[in-house]
Amino acid sequence: MTAPVEPIQVLLVEDDPGDELMTREAFEDNKISNTLHVVRDGQEALDFLYRSGSYADAPRPDLILLDLNLPKYDGRQVLQRIKSDEELAHIPVVVLTTSSAEEDILRSYRLHANAYVTKPVDLNQFIAAVRQIDEFFVSVVKLPRT
Repeated sequence: MTAPVEPIQVLLVEDDPGDELMTREAFEDNKISNTLHVVRDGQEALDFLYRSGSYADAPRPDLILLDLNLPKYDGRQVLQRIKSDEELAHIPVVVLTTSSAEEDILRSYRLHANAYVTKPVDLNQFIAAVRQIDEFFVSVVKLPRT
């Protein structure tokens, strides 16, 4: 018998309200009730991760879904900060973006992204992709618990 899967804290860094809504829908349709926290730009992401300002009580995320094209600090800058900080580097970061440019993919992996997923344009495919990411990091991968 397998142990019950514990919900995880997921931080979505996404400035597009439509993509946020589709991601929420994918999480709500899933059987596992992970907690989805949403921030809308790179500065908010850093505030959440460093628990500053209005995010002083923010939980430490177990998984980060990061868009690359963000206002204030872009996703590449946020990824670099996360992976160069000893307190945050262990958190898996999945780049979830519209860009399929080879240079973005290569740069993201050089910055130690754990995965790179191009957002499908079709609604059902987008929801399926987010659901697969969620299921993989909850059911398959063993995440460090902080």
